[in-house]
Amino acid sequence: MTGRTSMAATAAPAAVATPTACYLGVAIPARLADEGARVALVLLALAREHSASLGGLLVAALMVPHVIAAPVAGALADRVRHRKLFHGLGLAAYGTGLAATAWALGRIPTALVLLLVLAAGCCAPLVTGGLTSLLAELLPERALTRAFSIDSTTYNLAGVLGPALAAMLAATIGPGAALFALGMAALTGACAVPLLRLPARPRTKDRTTDALRPAVLAAGAREILGNPPLRSVTWASSIGQIGIGALPVITALLATERHAGWAAGGLMTAFAVGAMAGSLTYAVKPWTRTRPERVVLLCLPLIALPLALAACVAGMALTTALFATAGWATGPLFSTLLAARERYAPLPLRTQIFTLGAGLKSTAAAAGAAGIGALGGLGAAPLLGMAAAAQIVGAGVGVVLLTHPPRNARRASASREHGTTPAVRRPARLRRHLRPR
Repeated sequence: MTGRTSMAATAAPAAVATPTACYLGVAIPARLADEGARVALVLLALAREHSASLGGLLVAALMVPHVIAAPVAGALADRVRHRKLFHGLGLAAYGTGLAATAWALGRIPTALVLLLVLAAGCCAPLVTGGLTSLLAELLPERALTRAFSIDSTTYNLAGVLGPALAAMLAATIGPGAALFALGMAALTGACAVPLLRLPARPRTKDRTTDALRPAVLAAGAREILGNPPLRSVTWASSIGQIGIGALPVITALLATERHAGWAAGGLMTAFAVGAMAGSLTYAVKPWTRTRPERVVLLCLPLIALPLALAACVAGMALTTALFATAGWATGPLFSTLLAARERYAPLPLRTQIFTLGAGLKSTAAAAGAAGIGALGGLGAAPLLGMAAAAQIVGAGVGVVLLTHPPRNARRASASREHGTTPAVRRPARLRRHLRPR
């Protein structure tokens, strides 16, 4: 009996590890391509058209659909029967769009190139939140906390290696070949999608076309606005991301002011390495499995403190350590943000909520970079203080939204306490919020 128990205990982790390994085979190359493409597009525009502004337009065309196309991509993913085919084709279209742009820029009209990049960007939500939303169906519930921590490291890894890989390839084989290689990386991820253990959904009447109706496209946004934990973590993390998105601009100013050219990239590398370490630490020892929203709100001040101290110190070694410490706190934050989306999102809207949340974070980061860029004359120290303040504001907003649920949610809770059935159409959401698993 003991031998059989031991064999079962060793077999269980192996059963969990295999789906995780297959998932990483999809996520890592696709996200490397997503992060690296932003650098490769700028370098390609400079090499062929000698225009940094065109590079910015290309990056914007790739990034804007992260939030605009998110409701459509998420709604379709929540409704299609053959998810492997849908996600595989989405990643393949993304990679093909990047590879085609590598050839097209400078050879066809610029307007058509922008449309091509825009079309590729419409598939980008499947690379980020779309893939993450699959974890709950690939793994048992007991493994999800660790899986979300591991998944958050793929974002960190892509953030560190993607731009570096794009720059290295552009310097060695040319920016066009670099963008083409990144497109092939996304196609590699698409080829690994069939290895995921995603059974086809039960055959019902075809609801795919219904996913394009306005009411369906707005369902995820309504859920985020009305579900207290989802609403709290979404807005808190998005406000905090405004400050995080501003850090690349701030570090460039800091490097100039302190005459340390390496700091422009070195501080962000330290931040990203710290984030990866934080995610791995949380994967080994999670702080909670039942209330991930509390960890999100706790981590925001933990990010703010080292950033605020970095604005006050002069030594670059200490500044680098403080950036790494701030990055470390983002690891548990992102891991539990993903866990909160999975825990509180109703199953029919799960992918839509994941893609919308990822799109909002990307938009907030872009807004932070643009806003800080306009305030660059203030100097690096005040701007670092603003980035730290964004974390505190995000935490405060999150606490208020969590502790003051919408009126209809309070009414539904009171009705259940009095034994009546509330007139709401989404009781599953409220049950999941009020009764921990």
